[in-house]
Amino acid sequence: MYGMNVYAYVVMQTHVHLLISEPENAKLSLALQILKQRFSKTRPEEYVCEPRYYDFNVRTPDKREEEIVYIHKNPVRDGLVTSPELWRWSSFRSHACLEAGPVTLTRV
Repeated sequence: MYGMNVYAYVVMQTHVHLLISEPENAKLSLALQILKQRFSKTRPEEYVCEPRYYDFNVRTPDKREEEIVYIHKNPVRDGLVTSPELWRWSSFRSHACLEAGPVTLTRV
């Protein structure tokens, strides 16, 4: 719909990490606003989305890989699992095992 590539994600109880491309058909802020709205309509009993987000540009393949690793290790750092493949709400298994997940990733 917005022409975004998804490279990595992890959904935590208190926050979400996404590594995505700049949308082709909308501003990033609008695309994230719509994503938050759709999530809140499907899960109204849960409050997940803060009114803000932190973004930065990833300019090199090495930095992209560094960010993918950081995202996937987030549940381990928070003490929720002992290794990234154990966290179900992440793109780790899609990356490491080439398994299909709920979100189609862009391969690089």
